[in-house]
Amino acid sequence: MPDSTAFFSNDDRKLTRRGFLGVSAAALACGAGAHAASRPNVVVILFDDAGWRDVGYHGSEIQTPNINRVAREGVELNHFYVCPTCSPTRASMLTGRPASRFGILTPIAGRSTHALPSGVLTLASLFRDNGYDTAISGKWHLGLRPEVGPLKYGFAHSYGYLHGQIDPYTHLYKNGDRTWHRNDQLIEEEGHATDLITAEAGRFIRSGRDRSRPFFLYVTYSVPHTPLAEANRWTERYQAIAEESRRLFAASMTHMDDCIGQLLAVLRDEGLEEDTIVFFSSDNGGQQQEAGEGYSGKFRPSPKLGDNRPLRGWKGELYEGGIRVPAAVRWPGHLKPRKEDQALGAWDVLPTLASMTGLTLPGTAVEGVNAWDAIRTGSQVQERVFYWRTPDEMAVRKGRWKLIHHGASLANGTNELFDLVADPYESKDLAADNAPLVRELAEELGRQRSKD
Repeated sequence: MPDSTAFFSNDDRKLTRRGFLGVSAAALACGAGAHAASRPNVVVILFDDAGWRDVGYHGSEIQTPNINRVAREGVELNHFYVCPTCSPTRASMLTGRPASRFGILTPIAGRSTHALPSGVLTLASLFRDNGYDTAISGKWHLGLRPEVGPLKYGFAHSYGYLHGQIDPYTHLYKNGDRTWHRNDQLIEEEGHATDLITAEAGRFIRSGRDRSRPFFLYVTYSVPHTPLAEANRWTERYQAIAEESRRLFAASMTHMDDCIGQLLAVLRDEGLEEDTIVFFSSDNGGQQQEAGEGYSGKFRPSPKLGDNRPLRGWKGELYEGGIRVPAAVRWPGHLKPRKEDQALGAWDVLPTLASMTGLTLPGTAVEGVNAWDAIRTGSQVQERVFYWRTPDEMAVRKGRWKLIHHGASLANGTNELFDLVADPYESKDLAADNAPLVRELAEELGRQRSKD
């Protein structure tokens, strides 16, 4: 396959009359255009299936110098929780609520018509309504058809793909469906998805945005999710890795990391570093293996992919390896480098970014907490319950205790109880010796389940 590197062009976009009216209304909604312009920009970067030990700063053999830099220069979120699979994490991060509230328990796949409900508050709609220019470049995965694409949820510019996985070069979904789009209209383009996503994000920052307003940019990479295909310039540095699938996984991470470095350079060159909050995380823990890609034999099975050590479990599971991921936030001049060990989650991103940018949340059912003071100073976050649900399992964490219920309903199944302070790697199930605590947490599970 040809080597494909990221590039940035200067295809300036014109603001239509309709767009101008929308900008004017947004400026009025936030009080004044000048006030909006003084607010920081926000860039949220989401990896796809990167595990705990798939970043260099966690001891990986994978080279991720730019990801390491963001963590080193910002606040490393050492206990950041997401959902165990793709669509649920994206729903939680964009809405500030558990994805199960919307019935999103698994990746939206195939030709499903399931989508994030229309009219729900999202990060993009919150920023749009407060005078921000908003854009997504990359994976959407909260509605597989153009009519439920990102433009319907607060994004003014959308680019990338609607499905959960694609061939990185043809950009087709595994059943052959087209999914690559610009502004929710299907298109055909050449190039590696990692490079195209980066190029569009860089183009938006440099020439595609309204410079009179701050911006919110959501950059959602397709890697290291399978299927994987990488040019020699990325794979050759990992010849010491014997298993081809892990070698491709590592190469895709380093390719993405290089592109993240390009985006950081754009912010620097545009004089935006101190005016821009950069946050990254993975959307779930690493996947152990992939038996078949469903691309008519084009891609080989992947017996070894992610690395979640020393955490237990994998993508799709409610053990820590499936839901605790690398994450960090960087804001030069505003955040001092440090590590935050308090438990935070994807559902906290919306209220936290709202606070960091000086926005007021409307009266809505956001369930995440504002963790800005915790990130800035390490002050204690209010005690709350973390809740996860998949079709076959559910879990809660309250303080140091985590209960996993293996079963689709509380009436059936088994429980495991872990003390995450004494046993962060979940090596010892304490359920049999702590029946009252198990009952208490099971009751909390029932309360949470009733809200879905």
